[in-house]
Amino acid sequence: MKQYYEFKPLNVGRWLVWSLFALVLLVAPLVFSSNLSVTMLTQMGIAIIACLSYNILLGQGGMLSFGHAVYTGLGSYLAIHALNWASGGGWPIPVSLIPLVGGLAGLFFAVLFGYVTTKKAGTPFAMITLGMAELVFAMSLMFSEFFGGEAGVSGNRVVGDPFMGITFGPPVQVYYLIAVYTFVCVALMFAFTRTPLGRILNAVRDNPERVEFIGYNTQKVRYLAFMIAGFFAGIAGGLGAINFEIVTAEVVGAARSGGYLLFTFLGGATFFFGPIIGGVLMVLAAVLLSELTKAWLLYLGLIFLFMVMYAPGGIASLIMMNLRVASFGRLREVWVAYLALGVTALVVLLGAGSMVEMIYHLKLDAAMGDELRYLGMTLHPSQVGSWFGSVFVTLTGLGIFELARRQFLQQWSAIQTDIEKEIKRRETQ
Repeated sequence: MKQYYEFKPLNVGRWLVWSLFALVLLVAPLVFSSNLSVTMLTQMGIAIIACLSYNILLGQGGMLSFGHAVYTGLGSYLAIHALNWASGGGWPIPVSLIPLVGGLAGLFFAVLFGYVTTKKAGTPFAMITLGMAELVFAMSLMFSEFFGGEAGVSGNRVVGDPFMGITFGPPVQVYYLIAVYTFVCVALMFAFTRTPLGRILNAVRDNPERVEFIGYNTQKVRYLAFMIAGFFAGIAGGLGAINFEIVTAEVVGAARSGGYLLFTFLGGATFFFGPIIGGVLMVLAAVLLSELTKAWLLYLGLIFLFMVMYAPGGIASLIMMNLRVASFGRLREVWVAYLALGVTALVVLLGAGSMVEMIYHLKLDAAMGDELRYLGMTLHPSQVGSWFGSVFVTLTGLGIFELARRQFLQQWSAIQTDIEKEIKRRETQ
């Protein structure tokens, strides 16, 4: 039996969490003040909204969608057109409300497409969303009057007279606009999970037959959730249009939809804060990791593979598992095992990464010479010695990692057994 600790009439813990979240959004650009940092923080806010909106489908409703970028992308297109209409004097709307135009656009297309897609569940639903995504992407290249063709549609977010010195020209002003939308949207989506509709959506995910038996229309529940997800996805798209001031066909492409799926899963679709982690990782991978290596998509795919195999609940599930152990005062017993696993895993990554980089160098950069700089070391892809060293480091790290892993699993299993016994003892008192 689960125990919930609340302080009525106020839930102090929840107020503390939301206050800290607001504080982080407020001071982040003050701590990370470089242009690159502000740009990344801005994109993180957009990605958090997009991943959380996608998780309404995947995590809350069990609906695997391959076309969520349709609603963020179409929201971006309508938002950039609204921005151009406003800058041309055709529509007196402030820039701060442009994301709501994107949200309404996402809602409209979710109403339109969702009526078809939510008639099915499971694999048919996933295939229909994939078909819708390909249809919209093809249309984006055909109807250049609206989508702008391959060049896309550009705009200027500095519209009208400044309001209290705010022009949305400086990136930090755009960040705070996105931060406000991020906080409000995250709060609204969290509130949705606590509504009767959010609860029945969880029931549809877990046992649709029983939900039908008690009198609910599962298709209607999925449809309503789909519309809500489309609205917040459109807001994320509208914020992206303001931030980048250009919208291209890429925003409705399959790669963008796949990114939402991948990083929502990596963050942890079964927990509300999991997609927030996923949104942060999405920007870090796209901006930083892509600058460090040309093989960043390969590394990302391998991370996704290992997460599916060993931690299907995502990073959020790993955090919650360790918080559970810490609540019983047993976390200090495994810190040595964690240290051993971390060090040996780094050794494996060092060796395997050197082989990957040498392969990419031979295939893509062979004309630039035989030397390759890798983490401060000089490798020679054409020489046997570099390959032998990489293989030796990788295999040695794997062997030690496996020994550490087996020892950790025994220790972890014993701790979990003791925790279950303690829970049963408390329930019988």
